Amino acid sequence: MSDDEPGARRGGRDRNPDRDRNRNPDWGRERGERRPASGARGGGGGRPARPSGERQGARSPGARDARRSVPRPARGERGPGGSGGSRRPPQRGSAMLRLASPRPRLRLVAVGLTLVVLVFTVRLLQVQAVDASAYADKAAVNRYITVPLAAERGTITARDGTDLATTVDAYDITADPYLFTPKQAGVKDAPERAAKLLAPLVGEKRATLAGKLAKRNTRYVLLARQQTPKTWKKIKKLKARVAAEAAESAAADGKAGERGGSGGRADVLAGVYHEKHAKRVYPNKDLAASALGFVNTDGEGGAGVEAMFDKKLAGENGKVTYAQSGGRQVPTAGVREKAARPGSDIELTLDRELQWAAQQAIGKQVRRSNADSGYVVVQDTRTGELLALASAPGFDPNDIARSGRDSFGNPALQDVYEPGSTSKLMSMAAVLQEGKATPRTAVTVPNRLNRADRAFADDVDHPTWHLTLNGVLAKSSNIGTILATEQLGRTQPQANQVLYRYLRKFGIGRPTGLGFPGETPGILEKPEKWSASQQYTIPFGQGLSLNAVQAASIYSTIANGGVRTAPSLVRGTVGPDGRYTPAKKPAERRVVSGKTAKTLARMLESVVDSMEGTGTVAKIPGYRVAGKTGTANRVDPRTGRYRGYTSSFAGFAPADKPRVTVYCAVQNPKHGSYFGSDVCGPVYKKVMKFALKTLQVPPTGAKPAKLPVLAGQGS
Repeated sequence: MSDDEPGARRGGRDRNPDRDRNRNPDWGRERGERRPASGARGGGGGRPARPSGERQGARSPGARDARRSVPRPARGERGPGGSGGSRRPPQRGSAMLRLASPRPRLRLVAVGLTLVVLVFTVRLLQVQAVDASAYADKAAVNRYITVPLAAERGTITARDGTDLATTVDAYDITADPYLFTPKQAGVKDAPERAAKLLAPLVGEKRATLAGKLAKRNTRYVLLARQQTPKTWKKIKKLKARVAAEAAESAAADGKAGERGGSGGRADVLAGVYHEKHAKRVYPNKDLAASALGFVNTDGEGGAGVEAMFDKKLAGENGKVTYAQSGGRQVPTAGVREKAARPGSDIELTLDRELQWAAQQAIGKQVRRSNADSGYVVVQDTRTGELLALASAPGFDPNDIARSGRDSFGNPALQDVYEPGSTSKLMSMAAVLQEGKATPRTAVTVPNRLNRADRAFADDVDHPTWHLTLNGVLAKSSNIGTILATEQLGRTQPQANQVLYRYLRKFGIGRPTGLGFPGETPGILEKPEKWSASQQYTIPFGQGLSLNAVQAASIYSTIANGGVRTAPSLVRGTVGPDGRYTPAKKPAERRVVSGKTAKTLARMLESVVDSMEGTGTVAKIPGYRVAGKTGTANRVDPRTGRYRGYTSSFAGFAPADKPRVTVYCAVQNPKHGSYFGSDVCGPVYKKVMKFALKTLQVPPTGAKPAKLPVLAGQGS
């Protein structure tokens, strides 16, 4: 290959002709190259002359051209002076670069990584072993906390669906005491500061709130129950203002990010929260309060239906667990929630309008008579359903704090008292059912009757009366009733056993079947325990005790053809799934025959319709009314001795086709008359008229049956 041929290769690598010339003196001769004509040294290995001032080793343009003109041997061919693929060590002054060994750099990286791992290991040991307790305390601020989710309490409604007790949105105000410690709040008196701010809003004492906020070993305290949404809104605004003031104070002190300094403005409300907790409200205030009861501060039924069906109404509470930091929920930390199961709704048998009328009537009469208390029971004679259960004085379950403790119960079911003459209906039922007499049987009634250790009398002195059995009931004669019941057995003990059996059938001494909290079954001793006087007083209503619902049930039994239907207060329930479940059918028991019941209804008409009767004040134009007065000596519950009276009136209408029973009783009237006809007769009439109108019961149009009152009197 010619030395002028461009692109010549040697051993796969370009060579510098000047460099090769310096290394090998014979280079020019071997290649056939001519030396420059001028400036050349003589001899075979001399170097070409350098221009003056040129640095040794510098490359001239001619040298570069000469290097390009040197042909390269093909790959695999030997170049001049050796193998074409071999390299020679660069000489001093050579321009060729040599790469450094990578091993030192790798060692340096390995050492660095080792140091980093060592630092992390030491820090991990410090966190987990040396300073574990300190970091555990800091982590407590971000701890998961569990709070309850209150179930919505079921609604109590009247028979027409009107709400009697319901729930509205409310909030329990809670707090995390840990966030009120000096270390977390940044001030020593955080509980006192927070209590001062909250007390006017939640209506609690400052000392009480401060004590709760200063508790230790707990992350949850309840500050105030069932606050209105308006109150919580005020607390939220207050929290925001306090937080903003704390931030401004920290910024002013150059401590942004801290909650406040010692003695400065601190965010002392950061640990105050709220929980949705519905509040029980009674939209009709004191209407049917004695039957409904109330819900106490723990959210549990405290009396009445609220206590009777507390589990069914309350439902099942849930709970929620979440992470919180600095008093706020961490949204990205996840939430575990068990949903609350709402309670069932309870539909009562009460008629809202009838309940109102009964409550108004008895309340007015108790005030007028200056009595201790009074109650009115209205019952459906066909079903046993209680349409009204009124008592006076009452209370407002929305504000039980202002009501006396004695007002919280239901006296119509919890008061036990001697009924007096209204109880004579049971004695007459036993005499008629046993066939010992008829309504026209003559009974001679003296002014006094000596029995046992005393002389018995009627409510008024009178000459000897010649009455029929119907007249004994119409004039409410105690002596006539004793004489009639003595016929029940050959001996007085036998007569006592028969009478006792009928009293038990009517429900005396037994629970009514309602299952009402605090209900009394009454008092009825076995005949073997009756004293000498009791065996003669029990027939006319002294010496045994009952409650007002039991007394009403006696008259409803006669109105229902002699079949006692257990009183009921609940029509049905509506579960959380919206399904309606009717109440179980009340128990029934036959007490007397239908014939006896019809006869007794006609006898009760004589009490109201006959001029000889004691209950003429209860007449209702257009209707046939059956009724009976009662005036009994009253046992003072404080002393256990007789003091004052119990006035009562009981009956049903229409007498020939009964639909409604009304019973009224007033305890210890101290102003005006104490006779049942005067005190309770007007109440009975007013409530019965309203009931017949409300229930749209038409008059039967039949004329009343006139039974004789006096012996020998025509029918």
